[in-house]
Amino acid sequence: MGEKRTPVVGALGGLLIVDKGQGWTSHDVVAKSRGLLRTKKVGHAGTLDPMATGVLVLGVERATKLLGQLILTTKAYTATIRLGQSTITDDAEGEVTATTSAAHVTDAEIASGVAELTGDIQQVPATVSAIKINGERAYARARAGEDVQLAARPVTVSRFDILARRDIDTGTAQFVDLDVEVECSSGTYIRALARDLGEKLGVGGHLTALRRTRVGPFTLEHARTLETLAVSAEAGDPLLSLDIDEAVRTAFAIRDITDKEADDLRNGRWLDPAGIQGVYAAVDSTGRAIALLKESGKRASSVLVVRPANL
Repeated sequence: MGEKRTPVVGALGGLLIVDKGQGWTSHDVVAKSRGLLRTKKVGHAGTLDPMATGVLVLGVERATKLLGQLILTTKAYTATIRLGQSTITDDAEGEVTATTSAAHVTDAEIASGVAELTGDIQQVPATVSAIKINGERAYARARAGEDVQLAARPVTVSRFDILARRDIDTGTAQFVDLDVEVECSSGTYIRALARDLGEKLGVGGHLTALRRTRVGPFTLEHARTLETLAVSAEAGDPLLSLDIDEAVRTAFAIRDITDKEADDLRNGRWLDPAGIQGVYAAVDSTGRAIALLKESGKRASSVLVVRPANL
């Protein structure tokens, strides 16, 4: 048997915000991080396609229990959309299904199409998405040759801005590449926006680049690449982006509590409500996160004890 390796973070852990590189799956990032942190207790909050780069939120040690409570309902991206070509996956990794000249498409027509895809919309996810159909992922069915039909679902695109337009003539095809910024609700597929914009303009479209710049309150400013993390690990430097207390204070509304109230929460008792909506954090006089609370009626009860009595 191999020697047991001691984790490089304490039992409470925290969050590791990774700037994921292109070609890495979310599972790859978790596996690599487990090695760097010397612990198996690493999980991720939401996936990021291999083609995409940017913010991926990981929970480490006890902070893995935070992942299900984090309010990560808003996300932001920068992306490049190619008009004039459709693919089977709605991104650059899939087989090309149609090519149509986009040279005639005007800026005004693009702006009109973008406007129709902004706000509260109904979106059909990409057929190679991870959505389950009768227990099986849509992408697995699509790759097996099945004609996958996914239902439209409501999403919110709060911002869809065109940053730049580039007209490209390859000699055999004429494309329009658009650099865009998108802010949207969780569950929105940016490659589906590219597909739908192309369809509205009658030329087809797909995504050629995608970078996630924010997930909830966590941004690229919090993030480091796996390469940077490996250098830090070799040097013995801290690896976590946020310890568990910083993570809680960043992600949740705060309620200050007394030492007695902290003991009550640790021992399964509830507090009087404070009139705070949703899940929020109870923090003691030293700034330590004790529990996440949710109010119902005359009780503010723990949905998670962040710091048990023995930690």
